[in-house]
Amino acid sequence: MSQLIPSLFGGRRTNVFDPFSLDVWDPLFSSALANNVPSSARETSAFVNARIDWKETPQAHVIKADLPGLKKEQVKVEVEEGVLQISGERSKEEEEKNDKWHRIERSSGKFMRRFRLPENAMMDQIKASMEDGVLTVTVPKKEDKKPQVKTIDISG
Repeated sequence: MSQLIPSLFGGRRTNVFDPFSLDVWDPLFSSALANNVPSSARETSAFVNARIDWKETPQAHVIKADLPGLKKEQVKVEVEEGVLQISGERSKEEEEKNDKWHRIERSSGKFMRRFRLPENAMMDQIKASMEDGVLTVTVPKKEDKKPQVKTIDISG
């Protein structure tokens, strides 16, 4: 199940498996609009860009997401029809009447990241854990079956 993705050079399309093809965050779109968006929307869109690492080991796909300041109860991990979805929400900090803000850089709001998992992923055995603001999702892989080689006797 390959995804067609556009090449950054020349606009050609290619049959390359792109697990990030379903990602809600679009870096080109976000950066182009960043200066034309109200600050409240910019704060929310900044958090949509939750940093993700995805590595493949011989046994599993391991996805790590930096979600600083969030508790596991504020994060949801779901898988449906081969698509892994990580979502959640960071609440806006309560403002007191006498507070005077000098700077607001920490984002708040909802976020969602979606990834199409490869065919060798074992969807029914996915595990997730969260420690120190880092979500780790482990997706075990099906064992690669090596083709058996059978020697054929040559008659004659």
